[in-house]
Amino acid sequence: MPEPSPAGTLPQSGTRYHLGYRFLRLFADIRHGEAGKALLLALNVFLLLLAYYILKPLREALLLVDTGSAVIKSCLSGAQAVLFVFVIKAFSRLASKVPRHVLITWTTSFFISNLVIFFFLNLGGMAVKPMGILFFIWIGIFNYFVIAQFWGFANDLYSDEVGRRTFPLVALGATLGGVVGTLPIMKQLRDLLGGRWEYKFMLIAGAILLLCIGLARCIHRREVRKTRADQEKGLAGAAEKAKVQEQPLKAGGGFRLIFKSRYLLLIALMIGLYNFVNATGEFIISQVTINQSIANPAPTPAAGPQQSAVLARGQSAEAAPPAASPAAAMKTDSKGIHNAFMNYQLLGNLIALVFQLFLVSRIFKWVGIGGALLFLPLIALGGYALISFGAVLVLIRWVKAFENGTDYSLQNTTKAALFLVTKREEKYKAKAAIDTFFVRGGDTLSALAVLVGTQLLGLRIERYALLNVLVVIVLLVVCFKIIKSYKTRKAAADAAMPAV
Repeated sequence: MPEPSPAGTLPQSGTRYHLGYRFLRLFADIRHGEAGKALLLALNVFLLLLAYYILKPLREALLLVDTGSAVIKSCLSGAQAVLFVFVIKAFSRLASKVPRHVLITWTTSFFISNLVIFFFLNLGGMAVKPMGILFFIWIGIFNYFVIAQFWGFANDLYSDEVGRRTFPLVALGATLGGVVGTLPIMKQLRDLLGGRWEYKFMLIAGAILLLCIGLARCIHRREVRKTRADQEKGLAGAAEKAKVQEQPLKAGGGFRLIFKSRYLLLIALMIGLYNFVNATGEFIISQVTINQSIANPAPTPAAGPQQSAVLARGQSAEAAPPAASPAAAMKTDSKGIHNAFMNYQLLGNLIALVFQLFLVSRIFKWVGIGGALLFLPLIALGGYALISFGAVLVLIRWVKAFENGTDYSLQNTTKAALFLVTKREEKYKAKAAIDTFFVRGGDTLSALAVLVGTQLLGLRIERYALLNVLVVIVLLVVCFKIIKSYKTRKAAADAAMPAV
């Protein structure tokens, strides 16, 4: 006998869908009654990622101002990891005192106020390099924290069965936000903004985040109204759900929840290992971009075609010739760096969009969450293995863009779905700790590897790629353990369902 459909849905077989639903079902297994909430969540995360991708290229434009900046960029992850300890503790305490919609309002408002402060620090005359360091630390905290908070909120709204089907559509909003935020029109907007364009972009992002607060509160109120209507109809579990929606989370810190659960600890280890790989890859692409900026500067009357020909032939990043003078070797062009990273990020986001539109939902359906979890490590394994044989500029960019595109689409959706079988406190507090501290923990270990490699060992780019290959092998072992633990949790949740 077929299992009954979850509340709010109809059986898939024999159900007729109107044109709007048929369109949405190209991207996810969405069913009757599920589109409204999913689309609002998709719009919310679209705006969050749009704001982030407006801000993301600014960190390189402000930070990568000389040849030693790529190493500084790697080392700043350690500062972020230390700060995350205090951020997560404060967040856990706040989450135990206020309901979820107030929690989201206060935390997002805090980040908006920070952007206003950066704007006025610039008006006050703060130098570019210290501003770049402060902004890099800030945006690393902002990015991981607000996205983790969003997915905790989304997990709180869905059951495991509905969430696995619906999350590919929700995540499509994130992917589209990344694409729009890196479109060439942003460069045109930058030129229209004129002087202090970096800081005017910050204010634009702050205005978008204000819209995100309004959307989150709208989604919360909508869900509360629906639950109260279910309660009036006498549906099972509606009364308990209505009570929980307006309550703060139970007391307890995010780190404590992680270390009490083998499943969460494995996820934290996976996140840390992958971010070691990703951060090392970011060092590679940053160093390549700086070398290109020096070897291929903006056209000037004294510039010749020889330097441009080096990179056009696709030679190794480390084979680029030195700059014509010591002064030229010390500085890079901020707009050139901004353009390079916008192009690189656009390529990654376009790949992510293709994955999110046509593959993520189908991969979930064909191989499940466990199988989906293995895709990114396998792609990273192959990509860095290729780079280890020769760090050609074009190859590095495409490998990183393909890795990031898979991460932004399939991997992010999969990581969010892993928390559908967790407790409510784990969805918010533990996920926030994992997606912030353990992310930056992996970045910090990468920074140490970069520091030792550049300052003591003088390693070439290819050696960093080989290091990533070794770490990915360990990552695959951890992923297999997560898959086993996830199946155990899901089986226990399914067994408890009839009692509920």
